[in-house]
Amino acid sequence: MDDCIRVTGARLHNLRNVSLSLPKNKLVVLTGLSGSGKSTLAFDTLHREGQRQYLESLGMVTGFVSKPAVDSITGLSPSISVDQHLTNRSPRSTVGTVTEVFTYLRLLWSRIGIRPRPGCGKDIAPSYADGTEADEDAEAEQRPCPHCSTPVPELVMGSFSFNKPAGACPACTGLGEVIRPDVRRLVDDGKPVAGGAVKGWNAKYTDWSLPVLRAAAAHYGFTFDTGTPFGELGDPQKDLLLYGVESPEFRRHFPDTDPPATVTAGRFEGVATALLRRYSDRADDPDYRERAERQGLVKQPCGECGGTRLRAEARAVTVHGLTVVDAARLPLTDLGAWLTGLRERSDGDEWLLVEPVVADLEERVRRLLDVGVGYLTLGQATPSLSAGETQRLRLAALLGSGLTGVLYVLDEPTIGLHPSDTARLVDVLRRLRDLGNTVLVIEHDLDVLKAADHVVDVGPGAGRDGGRIVAEGTPEEVAATEGSVTGAYLSGRLPAPRSRGRGDGATALLIRGARAHNLKDVTVRIPLGRLVTVTGPSGSGKSTLLLDVLGRAARRRFHGAGELPAEHDGIDGWQHLSKAVLIDQEPVGRVPRSNAATYADVFTPIREVFAARSRGRLTAGHFSFNVPGGRCERCEGAGVLTVTMHFLPAVEVRCPACKGRRFRPEVLSVRHEGHDVAEVLQATVDEALTVFRDIPQVATRLRRMADVGLGYLPLGQPATTLSGGEAQRLKLAKELGRRPAGHTLYLLDEPTTGLHSADTARLLGVLQRLVDAGHSVVTIEHNTDVVRASDWLIDLGPRGGAGGGRLLFQGAPGSRTDPHPLTSS
Repeated sequence: MDDCIRVTGARLHNLRNVSLSLPKNKLVVLTGLSGSGKSTLAFDTLHREGQRQYLESLGMVTGFVSKPAVDSITGLSPSISVDQHLTNRSPRSTVGTVTEVFTYLRLLWSRIGIRPRPGCGKDIAPSYADGTEADEDAEAEQRPCPHCSTPVPELVMGSFSFNKPAGACPACTGLGEVIRPDVRRLVDDGKPVAGGAVKGWNAKYTDWSLPVLRAAAAHYGFTFDTGTPFGELGDPQKDLLLYGVESPEFRRHFPDTDPPATVTAGRFEGVATALLRRYSDRADDPDYRERAERQGLVKQPCGECGGTRLRAEARAVTVHGLTVVDAARLPLTDLGAWLTGLRERSDGDEWLLVEPVVADLEERVRRLLDVGVGYLTLGQATPSLSAGETQRLRLAALLGSGLTGVLYVLDEPTIGLHPSDTARLVDVLRRLRDLGNTVLVIEHDLDVLKAADHVVDVGPGAGRDGGRIVAEGTPEEVAATEGSVTGAYLSGRLPAPRSRGRGDGATALLIRGARAHNLKDVTVRIPLGRLVTVTGPSGSGKSTLLLDVLGRAARRRFHGAGELPAEHDGIDGWQHLSKAVLIDQEPVGRVPRSNAATYADVFTPIREVFAARSRGRLTAGHFSFNVPGGRCERCEGAGVLTVTMHFLPAVEVRCPACKGRRFRPEVLSVRHEGHDVAEVLQATVDEALTVFRDIPQVATRLRRMADVGLGYLPLGQPATTLSGGEAQRLKLAKELGRRPAGHTLYLLDEPTTGLHSADTARLLGVLQRLVDAGHSVVTIEHNTDVVRASDWLIDLGPRGGAGGGRLLFQGAPGSRTDPHPLTSS
């Protein structure tokens, strides 16, 4: 039996006829510069071919899973991928639902929960009704109260589900939050309606609305002076404008009067009501919903359930004094401890009933603790998780599968993980290996590389300069390989960055009494004109402090919009800043037509260059694939056609008209430096820099993208496929193109995500130049290179969740006296 996976002649994307042997049943790490070809080799070649061969062995049609460009792959096992892409962004999805831990908790509460009976004021003990298996969708049967004989519904699993009518709070339908209008952002108190008080109305819509408002006022017997400033109007006039004639807010003034029958007669919908209706109608359009929130809608915790998502009846049921809401709010570490103590607190009959449920719960929670997410709570919404957290939840599920002989392919599982938790993750990967599986991990973390059985270094550069095997073997063999950048970092031949020693500054921001989430009255000093790093274990409160407290406060101060800042006493020192820029890892585009070139504003000058080369025959618009003119109309500039396969997933095939090149022949006939516009879109940033080196308006933008570590990125790569780290660096590159006015504060959330140590050093150079120019950079980071290079550190902890939220240290690197994995050097 072959003990290796043998790849011969892999040529996909930038792979240069790669041949190699990977040992089976080992922990294998693929590493190399960003864009060197690691993901192409791991996911697009090995994982895709593993899927294809497995489906083919089952006799299934595999036409929709094409064979990658490789001569042969032998010894391959069925493969399972664990990548960084979050597949479930539903606001109804939580940590508890995706891990099924909450499902078992609901079973536990429905079996042995004790509930108060409002009618007689006494508790109703569990009936242990007939011992049948709980049914998720079962309707609750009526049973008489043992104290007063009043019929009460029996508890079922659905009674504790916020995704089912039986358990969901009726006010928020189980979402835990409601959308409310922010009147201050909708209207200007100092202006009359006729003079532009409604911020979302243009002049034409204002002229159309004024007669309707006057007619509505006349219908109810009062006047509406559209020339009076909004702030001076009476309550009926304000409620009419904001909420309309059919709203309870307005009808409370005239409860006995029917609304007008037509718009002409005064049936006015209301500014806030119309915005809420459109928001609800376009629930599947996240871009529109984000715009609506910017225009004047805010999310607030539901007043009925307090954000718990459940009905009052479900919230009152307890198991040994704990409600299911309390259980969902516990960090997983504390929930595990509570489950462990349940045996001692339960009597014989009760324990006999719930022992199988508790055993399964303990095992599931233990696996989650093993992958380092013990600080999470079951109630945390899935869309709020980072890519690394999502990947580790999936990894915990794999631990329970018990599969052997599988190829697991993971994409940087250490993303967002504190160095102190890396050893635990490595143990998990080894457990998967020891079950008889091959674990293939794309990783840059040096601790993971040192723990691997076999390391493959892909490079030596990125894009066309990558796609070769630079070194492979044990970590020690790779470290000793000359010409391997990874080996140089492993061996210490390339020194880690050091702090420039700027130390404390004369001016600073002072965040006083931050108490949001798990922060415990934290007061932090952030010196300005410095590179400041916020560190701490996952879940210790870093994001809450920097993004929810400081970031939201900065948006409201400098832009007058955004969510209310998280709870704190105040922030001093704003007068020293003229601008604040928050650069997070949110996606930069939600449609495939948005790509790296369009987002970074580099495609517009590129199109102008090609238009100039056409000598007046074509305009810049002809070189856009988003509008008619020069694009291929068969595929409307997409380059592919989507073919519905009925019972199989839809398949994208290359457009037969343009052969996937997106444009009409006359557009493609125009060339610059021997390249047409389609070839430019396929080129990486570094390659395009060579093509446009003599065009300053293009080269400058491309150079900024290369400086932040995106030189490997194809210009036409769809924005929807960018990782969180790539999206953040693309935002940074775009922001660097703007002329900063005065002193700018840059807030970043783990910008080194997905970067090799060499790329991190390059990014650090960009951040240091921003500080040298007189600006302030504050970043959340676990990367030890960034920590060592910082001027000032803020360390939160000591653990995640309820065990975190405390300020452990603030000061210059190396000034801390007690041992610490990050701040002690």
